[in-house]
Amino acid sequence: YAVVAGPGSFTGLRVGLTAVKGWAEVYGKPVAAVSGLEAVAAQARGEWEWIAAVMDARRGQIYGGLYRRDTASGALRREGDEVVMTAPEFLSELRGRVAGAAARFATPSPGVLAGALEGSVFRGARVEPVSPILAPVVGRLGWQRARRGETVDALTLDANYIRRSDAELLWKG
Repeated sequence: YAVVAGPGSFTGLRVGLTAVKGWAEVYGKPVAAVSGLEAVAAQARGEWEWIAAVMDARRGQIYGGLYRRDTASGALRREGDEVVMTAPEFLSELRGRVAGAAARFATPSPGVLAGALEGSVFRGARVEPVSPILAPVVGRLGWQRARRGETVDALTLDANYIRRSDAELLWKG
């Protein structure tokens, strides 16, 4: 089975992971956990070496991750941690990581970057709108992981929440 392990909404991740954990346990099948940001980056067209994947995290923030495409195989490799922050903060962090190389931005929500790009060194950078429907890409990436033996069992599978839940943020203990 292939499943998005995060980042994303708490409810969506919990429901998806619980369903896959149940199926994997009952049928004794392995699970390939895929990042939602990697599924976004994998949709970018062309031969771009650097792809910054961005998803709307709500509350004025984005989920962001930087991926580098291997020129020989076309495979994506995550460069650094996936983050949750404001768009200007993410662009500022990217400036130091991409080291002057051109990056393409891939996102199912192009509006979350619009204003931030204009006020940054990435002004005029290409923002490629991609599908918010990640299932076909997650299936393909999961299949590739499974073929490489990069799977886990139902008990080991865990979510990549990145941001703490509202309950944790608002808890007064």
